[in-house]
Amino acid sequence: MRVQSLTLAAASAALLAPTAAPAMELATARTEPVVRREGTVPAADLLARVRDCTPVSRGRYRTDEDRPATVPVCGTEEAVFWTADMDIDCDGRPGRQCNSRTDPLFSDATAYEQSDGRYLSAEKLPYIVVPTPSPIWDYRAHGVHGGAVAAVVYEDRVQYAVVGDVGPSGIIGEASYATAKALGIRPDPHGGGAPSGVTYIVFKDSRVKPIEDHEAAVTLGERLAREFVQGGPAADPEG
Repeated sequence: MRVQSLTLAAASAALLAPTAAPAMELATARTEPVVRREGTVPAADLLARVRDCTPVSRGRYRTDEDRPATVPVCGTEEAVFWTADMDIDCDGRPGRQCNSRTDPLFSDATAYEQSDGRYLSAEKLPYIVVPTPSPIWDYRAHGVHGGAVAAVVYEDRVQYAVVGDVGPSGIIGEASYATAKALGIRPDPHGGGAPSGVTYIVFKDSRVKPIEDHEAAVTLGERLAREFVQGGPAADPEG
């Protein structure tokens, strides 16, 4: 893989020339996720608002195929939410980091498309994945659609994203390469992600148009997140 090749090359150079260690460290550092902090609503405030769970799903989800079903989808008047792991979705338009070579499960399609008819770019657009509708839960019945705004919380970080893809009917906890990278989670689709501790809060009846406009997602997400923690009015469907 490209990251491994860079690291091995840097390590070999260090063995041949010990004084080149700083260059090796710089090359390695460039492969690490870069954390971007968005908005001003603290992660702690959002987590406090979703501390209690009123289940809206009829059952629970697995975080991976070999894991027990332990994750319910919870709901309030304004949002639905769940806390799970984060698997990396690299699907959509292929790029340098997301393609059939880097991801053995790569698909060049996403459930939703950009305004120009092209599929979303997992490398560029922060988006999350919702489970395919099933007897467990149908996201469409709870005001969630493609382009709905989500606040993704990991540790002390908040990243705004949109609902951009649909995954397996019995598994939950997945987001795009760009979402993981912005949260400081290793975005490698083959072995990256976070094993637990990621909270996904999707604001009901919200929608970003066009879906690929991340700045609009941040603006709308920040407003809805602030209203959410303050117990304010419900979402404006058109943003």
